[in-house]
Amino acid sequence: MQNIYALAIGAHPDDAELGCGATLRKIVEEGQRVAVCDLTQGELGTRGTPELRLQEAQHAATINGYAERITLNFGDGQIIYSREILMKLVELIRQFKPMVVFTSPSDERHPDHEHTSKLVKDACFFAGLKNIQTSVEGESQKPHRPKELFFFMQNYLQKPAFIVDVSDTFQTSKEAILAFKSQFYDPDSTEEQTFISRKEFLTGIEARARYFGEMIGAHFGEAFTSKTMIGIRSFSSTF
Repeated sequence: MQNIYALAIGAHPDDAELGCGATLRKIVEEGQRVAVCDLTQGELGTRGTPELRLQEAQHAATINGYAERITLNFGDGQIIYSREILMKLVELIRQFKPMVVFTSPSDERHPDHEHTSKLVKDACFFAGLKNIQTSVEGESQKPHRPKELFFFMQNYLQKPAFIVDVSDTFQTSKEAILAFKSQFYDPDSTEEQTFISRKEFLTGIEARARYFGEMIGAHFGEAFTSKTMIGIRSFSSTF
């Protein structure tokens, strides 16, 4: 399998699109391969069905240009720190060999997001240890540790370590978000309203992107935090 430059891991379908979709699209447009992994099918969601959400997730992947999207079934609302999930993530990281991993922040409104954050952080470390042995379909995997692990913003705002200018990719990423039609504002829907199906929720997503964009003199921005210092290898190509 050809290596992936960036791997985004979220608890639910649409987490990656809401948190770092425009950045993922930017990476794709820069000629790199991107993959997304959803740990659950989002089956506890008030609106839609797991089957419909899977279709929506694949539609979003097509819009944003992912090389691959994997939907696992660890149970919506059941993401806990377990060896089973941890080792699956280690296998996934070794399979794709990403340079960069994106995931949820450690402090979040949804418990699944917080647990995902810790699991991904630890999996990125353990995936690099040669004495932790994994195999897929009988073939041993080689150790691989991503160079960077970044945390996207979800419900709570935090001080960013950096902001990506996504002015050219925000509209495409917005289309990818709207691919999850069952979850977001739809004036024709007869389903019960939820926190994210309010019209104001999507307005807020755009307002946040405009806010972070303004902080760096751009139309739209996506913000990320990091637990490690970020080194600049080529100063003139960064600024």
